[in-house]
Formats: sequence, C-alpha cells, structure tokens
Amino acid sequence: MKRAGQKIVARTEAPGPSQTSKKQKTSLHGSGFGESDPCTSMDWGTLPHHVILRVFQFLTLVDRARASSVCRRWNEVFHIPDLWRRFEFELSQPATSYLKSTHPDLIQQIIKRHADHLQYVSFKVDSSTESAEAACDILSQLVNCSIKTLGLISTAKPSFMNVSKAHFASALTVVFVNSKSLSSIKIDDTPLDDPSLKVLVANNSDTLKLLKMSSCPHVSPAGILCVADQCHGLKELALNYYILSDELLLALSSEKHVDLEHLRIDVVSENPGQVQFHTIKKQSWDALVRHSPKVNIVMYFFLYEDEFDAFFREETPVTHLYFGRAVSKAMLGRIGMNCPRLIELVVCANGLQPLDDELIQIAERCKNLTAMGLGECEVTCRGFIEFVKMCGGRLTQLSIMEEVLIPDSDYSLDRLHLEVSKHLGRMWFPDMMPTW
Repeated sequence: MKRAGQKIVARTEAPGPSQTSKKQKTSLHGSGFGESDPCTSMDWGTLPHHVILRVFQFLTLVDRARASSVCRRWNEVFHIPDLWRRFEFELSQPATSYLKSTHPDLIQQIIKRHADHLQYVSFKVDSSTESAEAACDILSQLVNCSIKTLGLISTAKPSFMNVSKAHFASALTVVFVNSKSLSSIKIDDTPLDDPSLKVLVANNSDTLKLLKMSSCPHVSPAGILCVADQCHGLKELALNYYILSDELLLALSSEKHVDLEHLRIDVVSENPGQVQFHTIKKQSWDALVRHSPKVNIVMYFFLYEDEFDAFFREETPVTHLYFGRAVSKAMLGRIGMNCPRLIELVVCANGLQPLDDELIQIAERCKNLTAMGLGECEVTCRGFIEFVKMCGGRLTQLSIMEEVLIPDSDYSLDRLHLEVSKHLGRMWFPDMMPTW
C-alpha cells in the first residue's frame, strides 16, 4: 500500500523544468496518442489578416462564406477588397441546368458592398434566356465599377442572343462608361452592335488590349474599323470573317498601332450556297505582317466544300488552320502553295482520296509547320512517312487517327510507328478510336 501511495504522490508532483519544456513541445507539435491537438490550443482568430486572406483565396466562394462566420476577424477579412477583385457570376435555372448558381443574396451583397472592388469579372450562363437577362440586370447595376476584364460565357447555346438588343446594349453601356480602364473583353455570341462599340472606344481606347467578339451579327465592318482606328494598344482580336476587310488590316498596320499579336478569324456558313465570301487583297495581308511580323493569324473554317473558292488563291500569312468540316484536295493543295507561315494544320474530314501529294507539298513549302492533326481522311503509309521524314523533329505535335493510315506494300501499321518514331526522334503511335 505504501508503494502504491508513493506512486500516486509521484504522479501528482509538479514537473521539473525539463518535463515542462517537453510538455510544451508536445502540445505545440505533438502527434502521440493522448496528447492535446494543436488545433484545440491555438486561437485561429488571432491569425494575421494577410494569412487569413491567403487561406480564403484557396477556398470556393461557398466555403469562404461559411468560414466568414467563424469569428468577427474572419468576417472582416471576408470583406477585404482583394478578395473581390476577381469574381465569376454563375447564373442558371435549376429546373433545366446542372450548373450551380450564385445565390441571389450574395449577388446583392456584392453589388452593395463590392461593386467598386470588382476588376476581373465574368458571367457564366446556361442556355436559358432568363439567365442571360439576369446577367444583364447585374451589369446594369455596376455603376461604380472599375472593371479591367469582362467575359460573357454561354455554356450551351448562345443564350445572350435571345436578350433584346436594347437591354444588352444598355447593360454594356453602364460598364463601358463607368470602367474607363477595360483592357480585355470577351463577348462572343452576343447582340453587340456598332453603337455599343463606339461607347467602348470613347471611354476605353487607351487601355483596350484584347477584344473577342466572334459571332456578333449586329457588328458591321465599319463598327470594328472604328475600334482599330482608335484603340492603338489592341494586341488580340477575334472576329468573324464577314467583318474582316482590307481597311481593317490597314488600320491595324498603321504606325500608331502597336504590334498585333493574335488575330483569330472564324469563317462560318450555316446554309450552303447562301453566303458569298469576299477576298482580302494580298497587299493588305502583307502590310499587316510587315507591321507585326510575329502575329499569329488563326483561321477556323466551318464551310462546305464548294464554299472555299475565295480563299488561299494568293499568298496568305495564316499561321494556324482548323477545318471543322470537309475540305477538298484542291483546297489543301492551295494551302501548300500559298501558306508559307503555316505552323499548325488540323483537318477533321476530307473524303476517300489519299492526301499524299498534298501533305508532301505542305511539308516542302511550309517550313514552320510544327503541328498536324488528321481525322476522317486517308493517307498511305508510304506517303505519311515521306511527310514526316521531310518535316523531321520540328513536328512537336502529330495527332493522326489510325483509321486514316492505309497500309501499302512497303509499310504495315506495325512498322509505320517505328519508322515515324525514328524520324521524329521520339516514340510515336497513331491515335486509337475508343471502343466503348
């Protein structure tokens, strides 16, 4: 009994200095069983603002809102302007969309407390007209904003096109007039019109650097020309071919204008035979390349085979070509002859005639070609190997469906990948069609 009593006394004795330091060490960093959890002994409310802010930046909006209710200090950080400079409004109709929607109460809180903090803003809407109209309503309330980048994104069909032109123009005008410092605008598939562009130019001509406005049917060649004439800092532009003109290319080539870095042109036809495509003069293309020698000119074609007549009959400084529909052998032959700056070529479909001669001509004439993709086409193994041999290691991307390649007397598919790998200087295999 005495020993037992002595043991009890020994356990209740005050710890010595070394034991105290050991306990402190385990309470702060310990991980053994029975030791206190550092999270329970640490006062998270005393963390510096900049640390909490950094944590909040990694959280989703919903988690950030929940974290703001932990304590008064965290709630203060929740409203720091730095957290609200970049925001994406998600607008959808729950009955018809899988997208999560930004809560209406939060939207109103942002408009009341953080509208003047917003700088990088995007709207992601589903296919419903109601969501697009809600986005326009929010834009109309951003009267104290200083937005630098604006993006309107339709996740399915272009729902902004169903909004009345007057409503859309009124909403954009609020942002264009009040921001004064817009540098990037992405408003594809919208009812943007010439008067709205004039308002944009009048208030943001010194800061605008990027404008993406493909599939904006209410914009005329004169409207986009106004932008090029006034916005001399514009570096990236995306538009439809129908508003591309010789005058526009010359305006982008003026001495006042900075070097253009990226020009994307969508060439689209919904109804075959109903659109007559105009021709851009070689002198206009030459002027643009002289002024901006490093410009990337990207063209997306969604045409039918008999609609290509206006293109590539003269030298064209295009760098990236994508054909979303069938393209004829004759058209690919013209590309080989007249596109010396070509860097990337993607052909989704061609037909049942082998493209050996056309590919070999492209390899011979397009010395900058580094990427090639072929879908529903046909190429003999011999012709394909000759193409790869001529291009060599500069082909950094080569995506060819196995069904494209036709075995011949010289090469089987098994031997082909070894031969192509040898010329590329790396292992290569054709792409396989999924079997599920």
